[in-house]
Amino acid sequence: MMNNNKKPILKVDNLSKYFGTLPVVQRVSFDINPGEVVGLTGSIGSGKSVIAMMIAGLYKSNQGRIEFAGKELVWPFPSKKHGIAVIHQKPHLQDHYDVVSNLFLGNEIGKLSKLGWLRIIDQKGMDRKAKQIVEQLGIEISSLNEKVYNLSGELRQMIAIGRTLTYNAKMVIIDEPTLMLGYPYQQRLLALIQNWRQQGVSVLFTSNNLDHLFAVTDRIIVLHQGRKLADLITDETNRKSVVDLLLGLGNPQLPDPAILDLDSYNRIRENSEKLRYHQMMVGKDMAIGPGLNRQLTEQLAEQVQALDQANLALLEAQRRLIAEREEERKHVAREIHDQVIQDLLSINYELEDMETVVPVSKTLTNDLTDVRQNIRELVDNLRNICGNLRPPTIDSLGLGAALQSYARDWTSRTGVKVSLKLDENLGRLPESAELSIFRIVQEGLSNIWHHADATKVDIVLEHTSPRTLMISIADDGRGGLEDFDLTKLANNGHFGLIGINERVALLDGRFRIQEGNNKGTILLVEIPHPRIHTIPEEISIY
Repeated sequence: MMNNNKKPILKVDNLSKYFGTLPVVQRVSFDINPGEVVGLTGSIGSGKSVIAMMIAGLYKSNQGRIEFAGKELVWPFPSKKHGIAVIHQKPHLQDHYDVVSNLFLGNEIGKLSKLGWLRIIDQKGMDRKAKQIVEQLGIEISSLNEKVYNLSGELRQMIAIGRTLTYNAKMVIIDEPTLMLGYPYQQRLLALIQNWRQQGVSVLFTSNNLDHLFAVTDRIIVLHQGRKLADLITDETNRKSVVDLLLGLGNPQLPDPAILDLDSYNRIRENSEKLRYHQMMVGKDMAIGPGLNRQLTEQLAEQVQALDQANLALLEAQRRLIAEREEERKHVAREIHDQVIQDLLSINYELEDMETVVPVSKTLTNDLTDVRQNIRELVDNLRNICGNLRPPTIDSLGLGAALQSYARDWTSRTGVKVSLKLDENLGRLPESAELSIFRIVQEGLSNIWHHADATKVDIVLEHTSPRTLMISIADDGRGGLEDFDLTKLANNGHFGLIGINERVALLDGRFRIQEGNNKGTILLVEIPHPRIHTIPEEISIY
């Protein structure tokens, strides 16, 4: 847990760095407290990695001061000696050494010999601890004696991450290692960061992945062209505010850009940032005039801002449409329940009274019994319609109860078995979020029933971090939807998936489709929300 002690473990004061005459970092200052996770983000060329490497002792600053644990760090300094662990973008390993040797390189387990300077290596102890690290990080390798040059880039990165677990670090610097990691290993790293936070280890996490930053950080520092633009408390800000700062938008009060196809938008913005960075480098190398530099930069900024503004009206229209549609559904459900169903029940009671008060023939009695049975079936059907229009339990009992009730009813109607697993810390979310998540599950099951030809569905709602809820809907059907293309989905009649994508975008979440382990399709949705305080999975082996 983050230490509330006001004395920071790291103090960075007016840090500056130049490459030749090019300013990369300009007078940046910030503090990090014990047990605090601080994110550094910024466009390409903003200087976040350079700042991290200066604190790690790999770059010498041109100006400024770095203080760690009450002592000034004067370059050159060995970061490990001061209790600073570093995870780089690309793993720094000795290719011809095995896994164990790379994990403990420079930090071997052993004891000093009688000579006083020669260390006797405890190979069995290192093997034992290496096995524990590999198992806890989920690193899939055939042998601890495997030479690391035989491993994939992803596994090499996990070995480099595991190296931080071989000694007691006071602070860990993480410089965008998730670029080389797939989703499962990314989640292991995020869980590891949460574990460090609980143990009081500070973390400096540089990344452009806002999902990761909002999942694990306490503060987010935004950089632009080597300068600090903002130092934001994560629980008191949102993605829009950070994106506005990254894009240089002048009015932070404007509604969020309508990025319904988020992947396409992110690719466009990334390309714009790369163009801006390369333009800066071309300007330096070819000494083109400052006027042209400024014009190119302004044009690139205008392109990104135009993209936001072009989507703005669509987002607001979509938000209003969904809100109004839900309100209308609620109104219709109430009218059916309070008026139509009650009238039908009254008619049924009158028919029942008619049988007992007025003598009728046996044939008429049978006919009245059939009519009453038909009315009861009609009432049941109307109640199902009301449940689809507005889940009756969601307002009083919450999302979990509503999903359990709907899953039971859906199984009884379709014959497809549903397994529902809910996070024990699910709790209550805002009404709009609960209703949207319910609709996402509802649309997902509807899509499976109409298109997947499945016999079983597994639904999981779990917190992948204290600020992120993961919704997984996996079926054992025919599959074939992993290529997520909005146009193709519309042409093939998968409008439910388009609706899910729109709802997720309005929740500022992420939606992806992937192939199942054996067969079928998995719909994965990540929804951000305020931090919940849970104890993360134990990973460290200190």
